[in-house]
Amino acid sequence: MERMLELLETNPVIAAVKSQEGLNRALESQCSVIFLLFGSVCDITDLVDQVKGAGKAAIVHMDLVQGLASKEISVDFLRNNTRADGIISTKSPLVKHARELGLLCIQRSFVVDSMALATLKKQLQSFRPDAVEIMPGIMPQILRQLRENGDLPLIAGGLIQSRKDIIAALDAGADAISTTREALWNA
Repeated sequence: MERMLELLETNPVIAAVKSQEGLNRALESQCSVIFLLFGSVCDITDLVDQVKGAGKAAIVHMDLVQGLASKEISVDFLRNNTRADGIISTKSPLVKHARELGLLCIQRSFVVDSMALATLKKQLQSFRPDAVEIMPGIMPQILRQLRENGDLPLIAGGLIQSRKDIIAALDAGADAISTTREALWNA
């Protein structure tokens, strides 16, 4: 958790990239953390190397890399074949396994109703990822509830449209925001 907070102190905006073109622009941005939301088992090592070569932290979204199964062995593959700093996933077993391997681990959760929020709270009590990403990120009331419920770094992601949204999420208790909106990477 402390490693994650240190990364986010430099810049609370995380570049979430969906293409090589987006990655190229993120590498030139002020963002110190990049979420890789694309790639395949054939090119993930190169993508991570690009991020690391720019002196930034590389977090791989396990659910979005083509060819990686939703099994713990995929985390082993990433750990053994790349220099990734960590993973992000909606699948708790992958996040737990990444933690066991010493990778930064981020639990991504879509909070769409009160049942999803209750499930997330239970998950966070059963194991402690390095951070939790809440989707969509424009829910200040939910961010406040989660902040009151624990001390894990909170990342607000999804539907962040403006600098005003960034400020609202940070004011509500988020430690960082992730966005694919390139205009906000240097906000």
